[in-house]
Amino acid sequence: MTGERDLDALLKHMKPVMQPGIFVFCTIPANESIPTGLNPLLTFREQAETTCVVLREEAEAAGLRHAFPSHLITLTVHSALDAVGFLAAITARLAKAGISVNAVSAFHHDHIFVPADRADEAMAALQELSGTKRL
Repeated sequence: MTGERDLDALLKHMKPVMQPGIFVFCTIPANESIPTGLNPLLTFREQAETTCVVLREEAEAAGLRHAFPSHLITLTVHSALDAVGFLAAITARLAKAGISVNAVSAFHHDHIFVPADRADEAMAALQELSGTKRL
């Protein structure tokens, strides 16, 4: 199945879903392995270190310093990897509300991490953007 490229269709059908749990961002030096028992949702290897996004309780159990307690919101529309403007529209709308975003694109969906204490506001803004504002 080919992902959607039309920006209007992406926004209309994005149906944001907040995933359970509080996620945090941690770093591990490039020359070290990911600690046993850590089950990262996301890893990204940079030259100096590896960033892991994990549930807060996992980071704390592993004794890892962490930052940005956040909720994960999945935009459930199947977006094409080469879609233009979708995340720009999402991040611009949240920026207008003063909500920071860390965005990740996977093969089928886009995902955003928003501050845990602003997640409900982010959901409302996304629902408004998609025209599905809950009353």
